[in-house]
Amino acid sequence: MNPAPGALLRTTLRTRRREFVRLTGWSLVEAAPALLSGWLVARAVDDGFLAGRSAAGLGWLGLLAAAVLVGAWGTRHATLQLAAVVEPFRDELVTLATTGTLHRSSVHAGRPADTAGVARLTEQVEIARESYGAVVMFVQSFAVTTVSVLLGLAALDPALLLFVVPPLLAGLTLFLLALRAMAARQRAVVLADEAIAEQVSTVAGGLRDVTACGAEDVVRRRVGARIDEAAGAARALARLTALRTAALGVGGWLPIVLILAGAPWLVRGGVTAGAILGALTYVAQGLQPALRGFVQGLGGSGLWLLVTLGRILEAAEVRGAGQEGPAAAWGASTAPEPAAAATPAASRSPGASGHAGPRPGDGRVELRGVTFGYAPCAEPVLQSLGLSLAPGTHLAVVGPSGAGKSTLAALIAGVLEPQVGQVRLGGIPVRTLDPGRLARSRVLIPQEAYVFAGTLRENLTYLLPTATRPTLDAAVHAIGADPLVERLGGYDAPVNPALLSAGERQLIALVRALLPPAPLVLLDEATCHLDPAAEAVAERAFACRRSTLIVCAHRISSALRADLVLVMDGPRCTLGTHDQLLADCALYRDLIGHWDQATADVRRG
Repeated sequence: MNPAPGALLRTTLRTRRREFVRLTGWSLVEAAPALLSGWLVARAVDDGFLAGRSAAGLGWLGLLAAAVLVGAWGTRHATLQLAAVVEPFRDELVTLATTGTLHRSSVHAGRPADTAGVARLTEQVEIARESYGAVVMFVQSFAVTTVSVLLGLAALDPALLLFVVPPLLAGLTLFLLALRAMAARQRAVVLADEAIAEQVSTVAGGLRDVTACGAEDVVRRRVGARIDEAAGAARALARLTALRTAALGVGGWLPIVLILAGAPWLVRGGVTAGAILGALTYVAQGLQPALRGFVQGLGGSGLWLLVTLGRILEAAEVRGAGQEGPAAAWGASTAPEPAAAATPAASRSPGASGHAGPRPGDGRVELRGVTFGYAPCAEPVLQSLGLSLAPGTHLAVVGPSGAGKSTLAALIAGVLEPQVGQVRLGGIPVRTLDPGRLARSRVLIPQEAYVFAGTLRENLTYLLPTATRPTLDAAVHAIGADPLVERLGGYDAPVNPALLSAGERQLIALVRALLPPAPLVLLDEATCHLDPAAEAVAERAFACRRSTLIVCAHRISSALRADLVLVMDGPRCTLGTHDQLLADCALYRDLIGHWDQATADVRRG
């Protein structure tokens, strides 16, 4: 078992005593101003200015300036010496992390590599390295400066220690008592951030599954719970950090108040005015900055050091069987339940989403004054768009790249929500449909077709697991995917998505979309990797159904097969038949002209 963070830090201290001794030596040189400042100020006042010898006073202050230069020289060398302490510590952490990762890989060779976990380890090693260097400097500087200040106060007058030592000890005690609780809160913040990152990564990787299964609400609740946990942990840490300010006030500012308030008593006891001013200099210029760095350093970098070391050690440790993997190593399991991720929406019961809601009766599509932009201050992609399609209409959406075709498809599918206006499917607002009913009411096939590891049958029947062999054969033949099925070895052959071309993946997705009896089908450049002939076959297969078909066209030839064409040019949209648009829409004529020219070039070639 790996050591705890505290044990690891103590081991580092023991194994690098020589480096720490050198660092301490330069820190003593760096503390020269802290040791001499108050005493030199006292001499400048008592033996110089108050004694009527201004030149002597300036001489003492000149010595103080020389001490500051010596301290700066010591700071430079202490910073250089810090690298000899920090870099070997970083190397040890890297070795520890990589050894644990390799060990896990050898023990569980059949599992996929945890690349996200390795990335987090790399990031946390760098955080630990920076935090370790900061903590070493803050703690060393505070210790050396505090000893120097107390020696200087004792040299001026031991009575001055009564005004400094008690509040300093009280402030340190308050801070150290709160430090343990702050470490626990900081750990909670780190765990919450890791859980959010892992949850978002999981959702992003399975976004198409989430949409296809109608699991948006489940994922939204799960991610929202992680975000709420992170916010709660951050608030709890913020409440505790107020104790850092209180500790600094007690240990750094209260001595100044006490010295000023006790000045009459000190003077009656024989303490000179220069000694009192020197004591204030020691506290204000030496002790208070050192205490501030110590409190802020341990309360910030120190907490990060303890937490990240703990996470690195946990990730590097090889645990018992059944506990290994990213979730065990990083303290959170955020992957969706297999049932939620793998169950096709089409196979769910009508009440699978938890409540029965309205269901579109047909494929009628209506957009009423729809406006949408990707940011409140950005120019809208769609502006007050109105559109009405009767059931069974075949619509082609054309326009230059970036005109908003995919955005329109996502709005109609209910993936995006308009900022203004309403989208209706079968007379029912899309956003009021529960995820299960929405998933069964429309099929959206994007440009990058999704194919998963499994048999070809599982991929083709993903949205309709009850499809019979004749139904499946008919869909494959209608799309023109027979040669692909034969090449892969039949429906029960395993599919490796990495070995399929982009066009083959699109054929599988098109067959999948053709099987379920959804009243609306949206093809968002879903045939862009097919040749024109294969694209025409696929579009005819969908056009022969009763479903409403919306094709975001990759080629303008798709418009020639459609009942209606929607030309998009930014927020401006024009709807009509092919002949109407040729007569009335300059952009459409331009698109047709480019297509005709490209076709002619191909034929000549």
